[in-house]
Amino acid sequence: MGIILAGHEAVLELNKTWLEHDYHTDVLSFLLESDPIEGEVYVDIETAAERHVEFGTTLTAEIERYIVHGVLHLCGHEDATDEERKQMKALEDQYLSEFALSKPSS
Repeated sequence: MGIILAGHEAVLELNKTWLEHDYHTDVLSFLLESDPIEGEVYVDIETAAERHVEFGTTLTAEIERYIVHGVLHLCGHEDATDEERKQMKALEDQYLSEFALSKPSS
């Protein structure tokens, strides 16, 4: 699995080229193989830098959330509806908490 940190323009170009979406997004996931799961997650670090304060978190924590979000997409989770977004957020919170990302080890 590849995690690629990119900027607005790179993520926008991927979004246009592969998904035919002409707008910015925070993270894109591309499933390459389903068994075992193999894919790429492109994280727009500029979006994370612009929005982390809005969510009351650090830049690192915001990037980590985008990574987890992208991996969840690779696993088949969707976020097209309000209910799916709620479930996706709960899974993000669960995995971020379990992995204790962004927290120094004791």
